[in-house]
Amino acid sequence: MEISCDKEDTHNMLNDLGLPVPQQRVVYSPGEAVRAAKRIGVPVVVKPLDGNHGRGVSINLTEDAQIEVAFAEARAQSKSRAILVEQFITGMDHRMLVVNGELVAVAKRVPGHVVGDGKSTIAELVEVVNSDPRRGIGHEKVLTNLELDSQAERLMQEAGHTAATVLPKGEVFYLRSTANLSTGGTAIDMTDVCHPDNKDMAERTIKAVGLDVGGVDFLTADITKSYKDIGGAIVEVNAAPGFRMHVAPSEGKPRDVSGKVIDMLFPPGTQSRIPIGAITGTNGKTTTSRMLAHIMKSSGRIVGMTSTDGVYVDGKLTVKGDMTGPASAQMVLRDPSVDFAVMETARGGLVRSGLGYQRCDVSACLNVTADHLGLGGVNTLEELAVVKRVVVETATDTVVLNADDMHCLRMADFCHATHICYVTMSSDHPLVKEHIRAGGRAVVLEKGMNGDMITIYAKGLHLPVLWSHLIPATLEGKALYNVQNAMFATAMAYAFGLDLDNIRHGLRTFDTSFFQAPGRTNVYDEHPFKVILDYGHNPAAIAAMSDLADRLEVKGRRLVVAAMPGDRRDQDIRDAAAALAGHFDHYFIKPDDDRRGRGPMEVPDMLKAELLKHGVAEAQISLMPDEVTAIETALAAAELGDLLVVFADELARSWKQIIYFKKAEREAMAPPPVKVEKPKVGFEELLAGGDQLIRDERGVRLARGGGEEAD
Repeated sequence: MEISCDKEDTHNMLNDLGLPVPQQRVVYSPGEAVRAAKRIGVPVVVKPLDGNHGRGVSINLTEDAQIEVAFAEARAQSKSRAILVEQFITGMDHRMLVVNGELVAVAKRVPGHVVGDGKSTIAELVEVVNSDPRRGIGHEKVLTNLELDSQAERLMQEAGHTAATVLPKGEVFYLRSTANLSTGGTAIDMTDVCHPDNKDMAERTIKAVGLDVGGVDFLTADITKSYKDIGGAIVEVNAAPGFRMHVAPSEGKPRDVSGKVIDMLFPPGTQSRIPIGAITGTNGKTTTSRMLAHIMKSSGRIVGMTSTDGVYVDGKLTVKGDMTGPASAQMVLRDPSVDFAVMETARGGLVRSGLGYQRCDVSACLNVTADHLGLGGVNTLEELAVVKRVVVETATDTVVLNADDMHCLRMADFCHATHICYVTMSSDHPLVKEHIRAGGRAVVLEKGMNGDMITIYAKGLHLPVLWSHLIPATLEGKALYNVQNAMFATAMAYAFGLDLDNIRHGLRTFDTSFFQAPGRTNVYDEHPFKVILDYGHNPAAIAAMSDLADRLEVKGRRLVVAAMPGDRRDQDIRDAAAALAGHFDHYFIKPDDDRRGRGPMEVPDMLKAELLKHGVAEAQISLMPDEVTAIETALAAAELGDLLVVFADELARSWKQIIYFKKAEREAMAPPPVKVEKPKVGFEELLAGGDQLIRDERGVRLARGGGEEAD
């Protein structure tokens, strides 16, 4: 861009490449301009070093006085003191437009002029020309009005005319010395008849300057003939060439040059939108979103993700809070660094404001269970499924559905995507079997002697992915809900074209640590007992965690700190208690900080009453006044070998309580560090001796000495 704006720099570069350019001198005073003209040889052109649109350009100058006046005009239009004196090249002015290295349009530009009729004055002829509806002020229309300004006055004076002169019929009089459309010129399309040598010259010129889009101003008597035969010269290179002379020429075929620019910026067939993976459902959305984001990030993508924790860009939290609505989706899609988007989409944002994007490439519905019913006009599971179905309906490439959930299965009838991929935990699912036989996609958990294998079926292929117990987030395959989440992430990553090795690597390196997935089965093993922190806040999530507690090998007791949000239906609170009953040895029941319209102990009392109905002894239940007290009491009650499951509301605070519990006391009881002796055997001794057992800072090492093979 800067090279093209510096006419001297451009001239020197093109001249060094052997491209046709006129002789040129840079001057700084009228006297220098006159002397330069004599060296070059008149006639000459005088113009600003950094001008455009033909402003300040004077041509065909032969006398010293003309050159001095032209110098003053050029200086008035220049941003610098430098003025160019250039050899005058005769010929017609042609604008040659090059886009992405290809000549796409050529227009012969004719300076603004009038044609005499033997009756009208020059001023009247200008009015006739300007009455053309294609002409307007500046760039508002395809052509610009002619003006009787100082340049026109000078040309009329040189020809012995005035504005009142009546031109003979048929006589052409030019009111401009340059052919720019911005000063009233016209254009004739010459693209199809341009000589190949001239085409090659223009493309080399723009490539040399380094422009994606550039215009070459080329003077030649006939563009249909090679400049090598009849001569010609490049007089200017434009970094921001006007398109209207090509889009709407005065004569000839219009050229779609704008389309060529768009094809350069967004080549046909390439991805022009940020790929979007949208995830909805009642439980598992955040973990699945994080898994998919981790897989894509480990594959080299810059991932933007919305979740209930906040907005993440390339793994960094940019906005904290529940960000599963359309506003957060827009934050991700507007971020210039993002090249892949993972959208966790919740019921609340959908009901309030919609999605925040028109369509996604791949969507998934994990499950539809009771949660938030009675809010926002959504009172039944069927109505909740209709809301979540919106995400499924917007997918264009693939929809991933839970074949083990009837509400998800019914969504298949409303899909517009090219593919449907079913996810099932049962390898005997009859519908999925038929779908696979028909060539459809599915991700199936297959039972094997070594464990459960996550397997992809696609186009008749059977593709084993990974044993479920090798995924850290599944706690050796026992956290079945995370096995299912991993299957959904696998299905979506495969739909985006990732190879199996990248999917395996992503799953094997994703862990449900508090750092990677706060509140999603976070395990802390540094106490004499095991603690699991989870954000489960509906009956299905609580049932899944209760099932996990049963599957884990526990030498001691199973304890739980439990609660339910106050804005859930009474039935949901009772169902949550039923999901807890019988799975734990002691229940610490507490309210959330935000009671959400309930009384101080209303929810804990309801949970306790339901637990008693399901056979839990009253001695096994402790009502706590708040979350902090409940967690502290439960931690103090836990003993060696116990398992404590904490359903927390304020995740960061609760995690700190867990990891810092009696930390000072543990450190005081820790054994002193073992002091390790430095090596007592030297290298020379090793070379001379046989096998030597030495002890150093890194532990015990067996070193084999002797000969050239000394280790």
